[in-house]
Amino acid sequence: MKVFVIAALATVLALAGLPAESQAKTEIQWWHAMQGVLGERVNEIAAKFNASQSDYEVKAVFKGAYPDTLNAAIAAYRAKQPPHVVQVFEVGTQTMLSSGAVYPVFQLMKDNGIAIDWNDVIGPVKSYYATGGNLASMAFNSSTPILYYNRDLFKKAGLADKAPATWDEIEAAAKKLVAAGAKCGYSSAWPSWVLMENMHALHDQPFADHANGFDGLATTLKINGPFGVKMMELLARGAKEGWFTYNGRLSKAEANMGGGECGIFTTSSAYIAGLTRASEGKFTWGTGPLPKMGGFPQGHAIIGGASLWVLKGAKPEEYKGVAQFFKYLASVDNQAWWAGITGYLPISNTAVKAMETSGHFQKNPQQKTAITQMNAGKTTPNSQGIRLGNFVSIRDGIEEQMENIFSGKKSPKQGLDDAVAKGNEILKEFAALYK
Repeated sequence: MKVFVIAALATVLALAGLPAESQAKTEIQWWHAMQGVLGERVNEIAAKFNASQSDYEVKAVFKGAYPDTLNAAIAAYRAKQPPHVVQVFEVGTQTMLSSGAVYPVFQLMKDNGIAIDWNDVIGPVKSYYATGGNLASMAFNSSTPILYYNRDLFKKAGLADKAPATWDEIEAAAKKLVAAGAKCGYSSAWPSWVLMENMHALHDQPFADHANGFDGLATTLKINGPFGVKMMELLARGAKEGWFTYNGRLSKAEANMGGGECGIFTTSSAYIAGLTRASEGKFTWGTGPLPKMGGFPQGHAIIGGASLWVLKGAKPEEYKGVAQFFKYLASVDNQAWWAGITGYLPISNTAVKAMETSGHFQKNPQQKTAITQMNAGKTTPNSQGIRLGNFVSIRDGIEEQMENIFSGKKSPKQGLDDAVAKGNEILKEFAALYK
């Protein structure tokens, strides 16, 4: 017995003498949907945080595209094996809020004694992810769609080196680009997000009832009104005439822009990182704000991207680590670095000022476009964002009908009517679950 006690005591003393880094760190599981260049940056963030302290280790785990990551997190929570943090794209916001699985980020930080100036978060981001004025999730990779144009193709077509500002200008320029030999005059990634969701917000048009779901669970889509029909009529004509090319859902069409095929393109501001790499040594490009359509009021573009949600079911020490990680993410230095290297929006006004002071936007004017766009226009119930239950399925239904419209299988009005009918079924089913 004495030998055992002495041996045990010796072991304890030996462990006590070990350096801090050799002792086990508390592991934090972070599931995300970033791949390619952005996936590399996510891994870099985790590595930097891990190196900055010795108590916690964040493990960044790629779980597939945004819908896959959301579904994986929901399944894991139901199996009582959830990650600590999951990245969910903006269309999953209402689903997460209604799930009962969330530890609100403002409460997490408060419970762990970490003060963050939430009022410093830029307005469009805070309004999208807040409930009752408090952030439910941690804003992370917020973006907004902007316009990109291939300067070399513009020069070949005899066009001025300037981003088209209206849809009339896009149509005219795209026709000249195709006539000059471009494979694609105009195209867009994320079809519903850019061409329906953001276009409705930009022109102060309702997307759904109850202030797009902000004043209560939405039950009715509004996209088959005069504006939505006019928008689809324009693109259907473009598809028929050949100056608009539909290149698929999600970010699939970005490969066409990155390959130098498209003269004009709309997609996330976060594509700046990918396009910079894809175009290097091949062609030059510029950016501009989303185009306007005449005859409609001014709203402003809405955000996309994703935020980080904390799930219930972890231990207090693990939540302490999550809070420290979020503190690191929210720091001005990290925000300026992340925004500068990816094209995502810095989430705080202080970070924006820091980037301006450092001269970053003077050296990288294309990144200023998204910030200028988000601060322009007017915030209304139609342009504050869109918060719908099971929005992923609704978006799929809209894009299915957009494809029918672009291929000529359905008229713009019929396609949108069908999208609304399907969307309303999904909304009512969701509302019935969370009354």
